[in-house]
Amino acid sequence: MRRREFITLVGATAVGWPLAAHAQQSDRVRRIGVLVGYTEDDPEMKARLTAFLQGLDALGWSDGRNVHIETRFAPASFGRESALAQELVALKPDVILAHGVANVRAVQQASRVVPIVFIGVGDPTSVALAASLARPGGNLTGLLSTEPSITGKWLTMLKEIAPWVQRAALVGNPKTAPIDSYRQTGDSLARSLGIELVPSMVENDVDIERTIESFARMPNGGLILPPDVTTSVHRDLVVKPIARNRLPAVYGVYIFVEAGGLMSYGVDYIEQFRQVASYVDRILHGASPAELPVQAPTKFKVAINLKTAKALGLTVPNTFLVSADEVIE
Repeated sequence: MRRREFITLVGATAVGWPLAAHAQQSDRVRRIGVLVGYTEDDPEMKARLTAFLQGLDALGWSDGRNVHIETRFAPASFGRESALAQELVALKPDVILAHGVANVRAVQQASRVVPIVFIGVGDPTSVALAASLARPGGNLTGLLSTEPSITGKWLTMLKEIAPWVQRAALVGNPKTAPIDSYRQTGDSLARSLGIELVPSMVENDVDIERTIESFARMPNGGLILPPDVTTSVHRDLVVKPIARNRLPAVYGVYIFVEAGGLMSYGVDYIEQFRQVASYVDRILHGASPAELPVQAPTKFKVAINLKTAKALGLTVPNTFLVSADEVIE
């Protein structure tokens, strides 16, 4: 064989190598683990997971074709997150989507190698999940569920609709939401509005009702419930005693307003579950989570339940109605 022919043959073969390797890699069925903080039959979680699948499908990933998705449900305060996280890690997934602080922490403790994409986390730096938002480090990255000034927005909404409020209970589980971080960012504005911000810690359904009933015994009170899988899972148990005690409340998640709560301001979680598919896609294509900055939320949703406002004897300002994305009558 002549030298020129030999070089041509080797060159053609070399060009073919990466193409063949890429084809072989794309033919491999990838495995995605999903650990979420609601029950399997929760309609809100069904809608969010559907949005996640739609997001993957738009990026070329179809469950049962080129990707296999294993989903586990670990509702907050049920104590199953560690066992289910270990179960998912044992399946050797290419990436795990974890929803809620407790589930993210459980997966991170189960593996420091498997890439983790989180969602439904307020501030990963305040709960020691990430080194920073720009460079989270380790095997984790994801989407924030809030932004730093959001406590001020909740306080302002509460004062506008109920000017007489002087005390606001900040209700949540410190194991599943950065309650202390919300308090720190809201303290200054609360004082300027003449409101005492009262951290009210809960861990389960029994705590929730007891805490609300206890707070209601004092006059001029209102409540703020930031995004927290613990309270979200038990949202009916949250809304009922609040309504019974005729307390104005602002929620960080829209589903409370659907359940009869007064008003909410927070991210559109269904849209976030659709968006988070892009980070899963990037990791499946070889990106390192340590190099992917944590994404801040860009879209927030305002919802008001006029029926609840009427029952509480509250007048909803026109500015609320104009800015609301959804009004329940």
